[in-house]
Amino acid sequence: MSSPVLENPTTAETSYVLLYNVSWEQLEQLDVTLAGTSARLTYLDNILEIMSPLSDDHEDSKKTLAMLLEVYMRTKKIRFYGRGSATIGKKSDKTRREPDESYNLGAKKPIPDLILEITVTSGGINKLQIYQRLRVPEVWFWEDGLLSVYCLQADNYIKVTRSTLLPDLDLDLLAKYARMADQYDAVTEYSQIITKAT
Repeated sequence: MSSPVLENPTTAETSYVLLYNVSWEQLEQLDVTLAGTSARLTYLDNILEIMSPLSDDHEDSKKTLAMLLEVYMRTKKIRFYGRGSATIGKKSDKTRREPDESYNLGAKKPIPDLILEITVTSGGINKLQIYQRLRVPEVWFWEDGLLSVYCLQADNYIKVTRSTLLPDLDLDLLAKYARMADQYDAVTEYSQIITKAT
């Protein structure tokens, strides 16, 4: 068994390290070793990304966006199941990822229909490659106050201006409220607007 190779040590500008030549068994050992540290592991084709604990900005953005999306789906009576950051991927796929937030629409399924990713630090493993292999229908990225939506069409993700899963959702309006400084006010005002439109 080869030893993992450290490629990108953490610096002041990054909050992750990449290890190459990591077997699935080594990944599982590291998972046990790092339990309780809040480190997040992402794995693709023997490359392991270890992300340091998430920042307050990351968590605030994730929660605000998730709450807004859930208000929309509840108001529109769209049945959904929040999966949070439940780990997806397995040895046979050579992938593993804990999404920031994820949902099934309509019914519970092994793979999420919709994943939210909050990007504070860029670089590392391309998360879309993992989700493409797992056939996740839709992935949303929130970065610097902008929302980018990718829909799986055939075998590739296409960046779109309208969600395929939620075609009536105004993404610009959602993003506007996700950028608001006060989470409570953002969700309250967005809920009022969505309710009036129903």
